[in-house]
Amino acid sequence: MLTRINYSVARALMVAAAVLAFMLCFLVVADVGGRVLFNSPVQGVPEIVSLSIVIICYLQASFAIRSGGMLHVDTFVNKLSPGLQSWFGALGALVGMCFFAVVCYGSLDGATHAWISNEFEGEGALRVPVWPARFVIILGTALASMSYLLLTLENIALALKGQAPAASTAQH
Repeated sequence: MLTRINYSVARALMVAAAVLAFMLCFLVVADVGGRVLFNSPVQGVPEIVSLSIVIICYLQASFAIRSGGMLHVDTFVNKLSPGLQSWFGALGALVGMCFFAVVCYGSLDGATHAWISNEFEGEGALRVPVWPARFVIILGTALASMSYLLLTLENIALALKGQAPAASTAQH
């Protein structure tokens, strides 16, 4: 049940990221068109785009993990028995979980500081608040860590049964 909830949340965040990326396309086209045709670009586009790209990446991380889309090299592991493949899958997922947990923990101070100090990026006509991107990093890494935790547990259960790992390139 927890896996289904995690997958549903990850998929919803991936859709939100896709919508944001789609909207950015129009903003960039308007900026380029305004710059070329009217010598007047849309104010704040570089700041909006730079923060939005961070948001898009971290909103999609959990879905990439749950769908088996994260990069992994399995040349050596494919030669092993399915049970050992699952143990290596669990080990890889555990390392991924630790990585994202450390990034999440390391992002807490920056996000808190951005919120308290009312940090903005950009100068002049449009100043973009930084705290939404900082909190999305925390959300994305926390969900990614949770996804890897669930994947670790799934792979351990499969390893104990002698079955192949839960996430593999065969899904793509």
